[in-house]
Amino acid sequence: MRRKRIAYVALALVGVLLVVRIIQLASTKGRSTAPRSQRPPVAVEVDSVRHGPIAENRQFVGTVYAAYRYIVAPKVSGRVIEIRKRIGDPVRKNEVVARLDDAEYQQAVREAEANLKIALASLAEAQSQFALAKQELERVQLLKEKGIASPAELDAALTNYEAQQSRLKLAQAQVEQREAALKSAQIRLEYTLLTAPAPGFTGERFVDEGALLAANSPVISVVGIDKVIVRTSVPERDYGRIHPGQEATVTVDAFPGRSFAGVVSRIAPVVREESRMAEMEVEVPNDSLILKPGMFARVQVVLERRDRTQLIPTAAVATRDGQQGVFVVDMANKVAHFVPIVPGIVTRDTTEVVSPPLSGFIVTLGHHLLSDGSPVLLPRASSPAAGAGPRGGRR
Repeated sequence: MRRKRIAYVALALVGVLLVVRIIQLASTKGRSTAPRSQRPPVAVEVDSVRHGPIAENRQFVGTVYAAYRYIVAPKVSGRVIEIRKRIGDPVRKNEVVARLDDAEYQQAVREAEANLKIALASLAEAQSQFALAKQELERVQLLKEKGIASPAELDAALTNYEAQQSRLKLAQAQVEQREAALKSAQIRLEYTLLTAPAPGFTGERFVDEGALLAANSPVISVVGIDKVIVRTSVPERDYGRIHPGQEATVTVDAFPGRSFAGVVSRIAPVVREESRMAEMEVEVPNDSLILKPGMFARVQVVLERRDRTQLIPTAAVATRDGQQGVFVVDMANKVAHFVPIVPGIVTRDTTEVVSPPLSGFIVTLGHHLLSDGSPVLLPRASSPAAGAGPRGGRR
């Protein structure tokens, strides 16, 4: 009997506990369903709409080249007896940079001068003979008119005149020939002095003194780097947006943190089929001479610029039902409303809003949890009571 009483008591306690638990669950469910009828606020960060300049840029990689480069080489063969420049040395226009052994060429000039003297002496003799023949012909013609000279004498005088005239022309031609030969010898002698046709710096030195060179063998190279050219390639998608005259900024690994202003000077009229790229050249003033040919360069070209426009952080742009827009915060009611926008220039940090005009605060963080009319929870720095300003959200 005692065991049965214990069992009945235990069962009664269990029943009481079950009833109490059911009552607790029912009361908890009733309390929890009431608040869920209203959406909870979403914690967000905000920023203000600004006005200012914006630019759309593209970055390309390329190589620095000299504005011009040429090779100094002799037009005649000979042995090098002097080279006055080493790599890096400045070169002035028309400066002599090297000399060849000129003994043979000087001898050729002297020989040509002697031949010219002989030709001039022959010309003087021919002129004298021609003058005598002309006088003789005039004398015989006068005597013939008086009936003193015979026709045979006149024919002989005329024949001699014509012969001396031909001899004179031959002597004159020989003088011209000897003058041309002398000029040629003098030019070949000048070729033994190697001069620089344009200023620059010595880029390479190919030979040393004592080398025996054939004509057109390179001696040194000269580069002009007062202005350099950066050559790069433009993808087809950007080809139509780049044209000569656009601003460009060049940076090189050799001088980190330093940039150089340039301008797009040329763009190729063809796109290479194998790469779908077109070659572009950017001219960069190099007054400091620190940009050197062969350096790896990064080129940033300004495709489009607005001096003053409506700007928002790019992080604020959201997409709802395929439409880009932003959530504008109603500060009085702490509610965010979705406003469709027409974006313009877009950069990593900033987006231009072409329309509509915006004002107030926009959500920059947390908008992925929002829908039109969602309540928001603002940071204290963004509340009107705390003195909200343009820096209420993250930049």
